[in-house]
This record gives sequence, structure tokens and C-alpha cells, in this order.
Amino acid sequence: MLNIGGLNQGVVIDHITVGGAMKIYEYLQLDRADVCVAIIKNAKSNKMGKKDIIKIEGPLLVDLDMLAVMDPNITVNIIEEDRIVEKRHLRLPETVTGIIRCKNPRCITSIEQELVHKFRLTDHENGVYRCVYCEQAFRRN
Repeated sequence: MLNIGGLNQGVVIDHITVGGAMKIYEYLQLDRADVCVAIIKNAKSNKMGKKDIIKIEGPLLVDLDMLAVMDPNITVNIIEEDRIVEKRHLRLPETVTGIIRCKNPRCITSIEQELVHKFRLTDHENGVYRCVYCEQAFRRN
């Protein structure tokens, strides 16, 4: 059994769908951060069968709710002094910039490559976002 040590202070991103940890690692640009990071892939989970986990030592100063767009099952544990002080279930953000891409070939984002892809949440219950430029729908899986 693999043993990854605990955190004195940091963030644990838990219940990531298997195979999703690297996408989150890249989105959070953890390769550029001066923090210790542990990625656990295919960990056993009673709830999910298997899951990925990311442990980050130290504070993480980003809007973690954006991760809900990538994976709705994610939970975030905030660790201080070796204890979980907060367990967050993420909520879908109202607007998303630069995470999802518009698939409409007629959208201005297809022509203007440097234009940032921006979406607005239009259906909370079903997790549907629409492109602010062309109204193309994006459904969260």
C-alpha cells in the first residue's frame, strides 16, 4: 500500500474522476507554483470505486469552484494544523473563462484565435453553459 504523508497546511482536492487529476494540475498551473504537490491516481474509493486525489502543501489562492466545471464530484478539504477545517462541495460558477471551449465553427472565437472563450451558466440544474458570443450550449458531463 502506498503511503502519502499528511499535510500540516494545504488543500486536498478529492473525489476526482479517475484520469482527471492531470487536467486539474494543468489548469491550476501547479507546475509553476512553488509548492509541494502529490497526485494520487486510481486510489480506492468506497463511493466511487476508484478516484484521483491531489494534495497541495500550502495555501492555494484560486477560485476552486471553477473545478466543478471540469468534474462535478470534486470535494475540497482545507487543512490547517494537521486538521480538516473546511470541507467544500463545489458549486458551478455563474461565468467561466478559459476552461471550456466553444465548439461552434461559426463562433467569433473560432475566427479570432486570441479571444478568450467565455461561458455563462444558463441551466443550474443540468449544468448547461452558453457561449457569451454565439449562445452555443456546453453541457457538463
